[in-house]
Amino acid sequence: MKKIETTTVAQRRLEGRGGRFLTSRGALGVLAERPSDYDVVGRLLSQASDRLPSLLPLRWQRMLESPLSFLRGSALIMAEDLARGSSAPLTVQICGDAHLSNFGIFASPERRMVFDLTDFDETDQGPFEWDVKRLVSSLVIAGESLGLRHGAQEKLARSVAREYRVAVRRFAEETRLDVWYSTLTTSSLMAELRGAFTDVTRRNIEDVLHHLRGTDDASAYQRFVTGGENPRIVDDPPHFSHLEGSDETGISADDVLGVVASYDATLPSDRQLLLSQFTPVDVARHVVGVGSVGTECFAVLLRGRDHNDTFFLQIKEAQRSVVSLARERDATDDSASRVVHGQRVMQVSPDAFLGWGTIDVSGSPRSFYVRQLYDHRASIDVARLDDSLLEAYGRICAWTLARAHARSGTSAQIAGYIGGSTRFEEAISEFAQAYRERNARDYQELHDALVQGRINTGV
Repeated sequence: MKKIETTTVAQRRLEGRGGRFLTSRGALGVLAERPSDYDVVGRLLSQASDRLPSLLPLRWQRMLESPLSFLRGSALIMAEDLARGSSAPLTVQICGDAHLSNFGIFASPERRMVFDLTDFDETDQGPFEWDVKRLVSSLVIAGESLGLRHGAQEKLARSVAREYRVAVRRFAEETRLDVWYSTLTTSSLMAELRGAFTDVTRRNIEDVLHHLRGTDDASAYQRFVTGGENPRIVDDPPHFSHLEGSDETGISADDVLGVVASYDATLPSDRQLLLSQFTPVDVARHVVGVGSVGTECFAVLLRGRDHNDTFFLQIKEAQRSVVSLARERDATDDSASRVVHGQRVMQVSPDAFLGWGTIDVSGSPRSFYVRQLYDHRASIDVARLDDSLLEAYGRICAWTLARAHARSGTSAQIAGYIGGSTRFEEAISEFAQAYRERNARDYQELHDALVQGRINTGV
């Protein structure tokens, strides 16, 4: 057998602590200046070449709804801001877009309701604190939209960053298997976090769970399927719309079905058997979210035993991650496999149908990942939260993010780097408040671009 060199938790902590000589914790609080010729709108427009022109107006509409919506749609801008600044010398599998709306509840393959990260389009190898900064910044921006004063925003930011610090230090002491199997279910939430939250906060967390909204396959079938014995997806633009021939990038419904037919090779054998018992019966374009509007994304309705035995798959084209772009790394050969790998590493209970496939369209390879579209998924409704609920929700997200990073096997090094003092949360709070101000200016630039005619919302 191969000899494995082992190190103690204390040794790995010391290794992480040594990283402070390369990048101090205080340096993480500094938001780096941009080049004088940096054009926010121009950078966003640069992504248009990889998106459907007909959907770009909708993307601008959604980004212009609020500063938080703008943040959600500008992952590239923040990644480039982060790349210009100081980063901790600890690389893990990161989400790459860990804002507060990319966490939620869904049904695991074992049919438990779990809380976890839900979006991995930008997942890649990167500095662990990039995710923490994006999460905390999004919460501070959400807090301002709810009327929180700057002092309350600072308290919120420190509380969430502290939760990450405490959680990652806890995971550093656990065995590899304990970390890997640690799951945050809705039924065990209080037990999992006992000792981390006060009674008041635990009651707040219960309130947060009541504010989650979502859709499962049964309700989706009632809303989005018609035809009785011959089920079809209901046209509901822009949410669902059927293709007429090939679209602007050359993709047709047959191409989408080609992905479904071939991607099962990336599934475990038992899931291949399960998928083989269903037949695709309809395909429609699917438009959701903010940042991904304009990318190729489809819903496929599959039928099993009869018209009462159906479910949806989502087929989404994967592109180069903003982490890779910002760090000026070479693109991976297959972006969809990157997304699937990242999700399987970071998420405790990945979708049973998660996989990827590549097809040839007009002589060019196109890479898509596949997952179940509706499966008791629920996300937070920020507008219905108050300051205490927002903090409770943020702490749940921070705990979840720490667990996701710990699955890369470097939790002790991260814990050593962060340490036991308040310096880490102070730095993250400083960054988040600075980014709130920068994001507000960027949001105004997008509004100005609309007036100047650089972008078009179609209204």
